[in-house]
Parts: sequence; structure tokens; C-alpha cells
Amino acid sequence: MTTTVEITRFRVPAARADALLAARPAMLRDFATDRTGFLGARLIRVTDDEWLDIVYWRAPGDFAESRQKGANRPGIEAFFGLIGELVSSEEGTTTDPVVP
Repeated sequence: MTTTVEITRFRVPAARADALLAARPAMLRDFATDRTGFLGARLIRVTDDEWLDIVYWRAPGDFAESRQKGANRPGIEAFFGLIGELVSSEEGTTTDPVVP
């Protein structure tokens, strides 16, 4: 079984890193309750100000629907609002099991 993977690279000023991490649980809760097909996510700090967010979706359509919703919930809006710059966003698939 394949899983859709969203890989987003973004920058957050180092001074806002603690706020980003504090906002993460509410964002994940909002995704879990509002996003069909959301399977989990991993946040990876690459440098002091650069991050990768790897989000797992059941199917490509679930990811596409999530993109259309944008920051429609308070937790999602708070997390997204801390992002200073979007570097890239990609979609792929994996056959590996999803790690929560």
C-alpha cells in the first residue's frame, strides 16, 4: 500500500523556534480533526532557521483537499503564521509504513 507524502521546507527565524514548537500540537490536533486522510507528520529542524515538515496522507486527493482548506483552524493558522518563508513544497509516495 502506498501513502502520499507532503514534504514542505520552510524558514522560521531562530527567535521564533520555541513558538513554532509550542504551536505544533494544536496544529496537529486541528489536522487530525479536520483533515480527511491525515495519517501523521514529522517536523525536522535542518538548521537554526530551516525546517522540513513531512506529512503523511492516505491518498493524493486527501492532500489536495487539505491544501484547499489552508489555515482554516486556529491551531493551523497559528503554526502557519510563524513561518517566515516557504522554500519548497513537494508531493511523493512511499511504501514504507507511516511512523507516527
